[in-house]
Amino acid sequence: MIRIVLAEDQAMVRGALSALLALEPDIEVLGAAADGVEAWHAVQKLKPDVLVTDIEMPNLTGLELAQRIQRHELATKVIIVTTFARPGFLRRALDAGVLGYLLKDAPAENLADALRRVHRGGRAIDPELALEAWSEADPLSDRERQVLRLAGEGRSAGEIATELNLSHGTVRNYLSEAIGKLGVGNRIEAFRLARQKGWL
Repeated sequence: MIRIVLAEDQAMVRGALSALLALEPDIEVLGAAADGVEAWHAVQKLKPDVLVTDIEMPNLTGLELAQRIQRHELATKVIIVTTFARPGFLRRALDAGVLGYLLKDAPAENLADALRRVHRGGRAIDPELALEAWSEADPLSDRERQVLRLAGEGRSAGEIATELNLSHGTVRNYLSEAIGKLGVGNRIEAFRLARQKGWL
């Protein structure tokens, strides 16, 4: 049996995925989580073979979950199922040890096939997206990405400094570095471009 945990913040999608996968004779859904932190606790407690996760979720994103699993050297493999056909997301997912990356508009049977392939130690990645992912490198550092994401959410430099335990000047430096690397005029344009490319 392939034992899985699902992480998806939309209740209807979570329920549909769970019901679909439960129909497969060799797949057992151990649990379903509505956000990243809940999913992290489920992975630690239930020790599934595979975590199937969305990218955009409250508290912890699917990419952050994959990074945690990699950092803690857990045996759980990760498949991302998302609406985001962005090469930047795929690159970051692969760097975090993700073995499957599927788009939500793919046929439902693709997910069960991907689960079996990943469980056997293979990869299941959308081939067109894989080609695009290596055409343009992500120029941002992790800290620049973190600061830019908070700036894009409307936080001031002072608020970002407090949240990340940095000085006001350091936050301004990270923002200007990110703006410079992306070749745009201000933090809002930098946030939009980085988000569009899948770098945030």
